[in-house]
Amino acid sequence: MDAETSLATAPFRDPRYAPRRLEIERRAGGEIVLGNPTPYSTRFQTMTAALAHWGHAAPSRVWLAERSGEGWRTMTFAEAHEQVRAIAGALRARGLTSDRPLLILAHNGIEHALIAYAAMSQGMPVAPVSPQYGLKGANLERLARACEVLRPAAVYTEDPGRFADGLAAPALAGLPVVASGAARPGDIAFAELLAGPAAEATATPGDHAKYLLTSGSTGHPKAVICSHANVSLNSAQIDACYDDPDPPVMVNSAPWSHSLGANSILHMSLHRGGTLYIDHGQPTAHRFGETVRNLREVSPTYHNMVPAGWMLFVDELEADPALARRFFERVRVLQYGGAALGQAVADRIQAVALRTVGEKISFASGYGATETGPTACNVHWPNGRMGLIGLPVPGTSVRLVPMAGKLDFRVKGPQITRGYLGLPERSAEAFDDEGFYILGDAARFVEPDDPAQGMVFDGRLSENFKLASGTFVGVGDLRIGAVSAIGGAVTDAVVCGEGQEAVGLLLYPNPRLPAGDVAAAARQGLEAFNGRARGSGGRVARALVLPDAPDPVSGEITDKGYIAQALARQRRADAIQRLFADPPPPDVMVFP
Repeated sequence: MDAETSLATAPFRDPRYAPRRLEIERRAGGEIVLGNPTPYSTRFQTMTAALAHWGHAAPSRVWLAERSGEGWRTMTFAEAHEQVRAIAGALRARGLTSDRPLLILAHNGIEHALIAYAAMSQGMPVAPVSPQYGLKGANLERLARACEVLRPAAVYTEDPGRFADGLAAPALAGLPVVASGAARPGDIAFAELLAGPAAEATATPGDHAKYLLTSGSTGHPKAVICSHANVSLNSAQIDACYDDPDPPVMVNSAPWSHSLGANSILHMSLHRGGTLYIDHGQPTAHRFGETVRNLREVSPTYHNMVPAGWMLFVDELEADPALARRFFERVRVLQYGGAALGQAVADRIQAVALRTVGEKISFASGYGATETGPTACNVHWPNGRMGLIGLPVPGTSVRLVPMAGKLDFRVKGPQITRGYLGLPERSAEAFDDEGFYILGDAARFVEPDDPAQGMVFDGRLSENFKLASGTFVGVGDLRIGAVSAIGGAVTDAVVCGEGQEAVGLLLYPNPRLPAGDVAAAARQGLEAFNGRARGSGGRVARALVLPDAPDPVSGEITDKGYIAQALARQRRADAIQRLFADPPPPDVMVFP
């Protein structure tokens, strides 16, 4: 039996999913409403309710762990519950609790989690912003704009020295600062808060728990209101996708300034009584070694990374059988998000799993936005097919409305935000006549005659554009298909061509490969892609491999690891000009 056949027929390790359930309502005009009637728990409806529960039910179990030298510093549920109550009392005694938020300018870390949950327990929202807003050399205009929206009452930082530029910004002038690192004169040392009088939680389900900023890459940022119930019930909805009595073990680096890391990872670990090893690695060639180091020591039961991380990790797995044995020892679900993962990369991972443990591991993905908790849909059945966004999670309804030849995706459920801080008109405009949140994205069914097989992303309606001929370009599909066709030689692409005669791509190279190998793989992959494409709007006419990786400081690549397309086109204007120059420069690939 050849390797391809073995991969196709090999069994999946049991991911411990609950049965898949779907209700379908077909309406006039081609509109479809999907629902998931699976019940979910409502016992935890505030951010600290689960902490109080596990602090008593599993006091000695580790909730959080982070690197400390060669080992790990750990925090049990009982220790976290006790310290959160003390910090909450200290904040209240100092008059720092407020309806205005605690701005968090810090990387993921134990102290970050403790002070966030302490503030939220008292009804004080937290606003974790990207650390890039305050590090040395940052564009402080982004921090200023964020503070205009958030109007913070106080600031927490892990290290006043590291974030000196941000803390010195006029937008934070005069605000009390709590610091974990070497506190400056006038700062409140985090250690002082641990001696505070214990305060019980007073927050209610409807209180604002946190404000998470949308990217704001093309304008001013918006602060999404996340209530205690929104976040707590979204964790319960995801939990209901599983029939798994064991608490999860995760190693994760997704930033807590975004809803994936803050809600689906950090709070999910708390909701399910699981253990989260905080990973300070990043999915880049220079920082991924830390992630590999951590995974040599910890065997997760669930592992989530952006596609760029999986592309780096598969090389490590193939080269190191000991790492593969450790990683596949007990992992039951692999997850990707933020962008599409190429089928070829996923198949390579499955091949390593098959020869290491004799089973494939189910690959999950999902769909949502900061405004949707974030999880509105996910894959919750054994799966090896890439590109799916799944089906509604329990308690969620999805409305698919025909629009411009596509199905406009809208969602309703207990995890959906009530709107944006200080923007009542914009908040009202975000919902349709039936109260569904409008994401501006399109979806389609994998099998139109069998919706239970799931949906795939069908492009962002606002991202798509027309060529000079009037031909419509579906950016999402084209980008995913082209990057998948090229394989691991590139990490992502920017789709260009609005107002041009044909489509062009800017390609980010895999930094581990020689430039000549990247260009050769790109040419071969795009020739194959074009051979399968239909119409000029689905073909690539030109491509240019960029000389460098996307820039995180500018926001070109977000903390979550995906490309901000509009901002990338703005920053790479010179490259776009070269891409469409006539005659084309020698480094521009031209496809007939």
